[in-house]
Parts: sequence; structure tokens; C-alpha cells
Amino acid sequence: MASNKTFRFGPVAMSATLTTNILNPPAASGGVNAGSSGQYIILRHIRIVNKTAGAVTFSLWLGATGANAAGTEVIGQGRSVAANSYEDWYGMLRLDAADFLVGGASAGTSLSIEGEGEIGVAG
Repeated sequence: MASNKTFRFGPVAMSATLTTNILNPPAASGGVNAGSSGQYIILRHIRIVNKTAGAVTFSLWLGATGANAAGTEVIGQGRSVAANSYEDWYGMLRLDAADFLVGGASAGTSLSIEGEGEIGVAG
């Protein structure tokens, strides 16, 4: 893993649409890099911040683009974030080029999401 690079995504406001694509690793295709390997992400931390005076819930899935199919729930299914507070998730979740972190909040733009991890080249 020495060749992986640390990265950060966000912060970005979460929408009230629970099928919003939040994060996806870059895929290699065509052009100068034709035939090169796609990339992967290893998420290590996600923070979701509630900037409102009321509790708001969030849900995250891991799967296809714009999808939140049953059985793909991964972090915080309907998890409540207290008013003017935050929720931290720590772990080790790998996303390959075909994987999308998808989700949203119960109230649009009330929560913001950001995270850190590593990015590397697959294959």
C-alpha cells in the first residue's frame, strides 16, 4: 500500500434524494491511458455534519450508480444526526471503479458529508 495516496472528498451538501451519487473512483478509458488500470478508493473516515437546529437522518448505500437497492445499505440507514452536531464513521471500505457510494438526507442541504482515505491503481 505504500504507493497509495491519501485523499479527501467534500465537504458537500447532501441532497434529499437518496439515490444521489456521492463518491466513485476514477476509471481508466480511452485516450492516452487506454488499457491502463482503473483506480480504487479505500475509505477510512466519513464525517456528516448537521448545520440545522433539528435532527436530520442520512443513509448511504454501496452499489450501482444512482441506486439504493435492498441489501446494499452500508452506513447509517436512517441514522439520525443531532441538531448542530456530527456523526463520524471509521472503517475500511474499498470502492472499485464500478462501485458508487450513494445516499442522501431526510432534508436537503441540512447535512454535509466529507471523508478521507486512500486512492490507488487497481491491477
